Amino acid sequence: IDLTGYTAKMQVRETVDSTAVILELSTVNSRISLGGAAGTIDLTASATVMTAVAYGQYVYDLELTSSGGVVTRVVQGSFTVPGEVTR
Repeated sequence: IDLTGYTAKMQVRETVDSTAVILELSTVNSRISLGGAAGTIDLTASATVMTAVAYGQYVYDLELTSSGGVVTRVVQGSFTVPGEVTR
């Protein structure tokens, strides 16, 4: 799919209803790069950003917005960041 002219945004929250955003990646903050005609999507988060995410369960989704303003969710899900066990 040609993503030329699209923007992208991904947010991570503790629950779907949470108002607090734990992590945000977007084309605006340069944490998402879209590959134009190649249709690729690259997500980038530094180690500093990732270590700020506390252990727990989270939900996320990734949306693409066309130049015409049409928003499409391309992926969604949940993940767990495990706590440290060995001390």
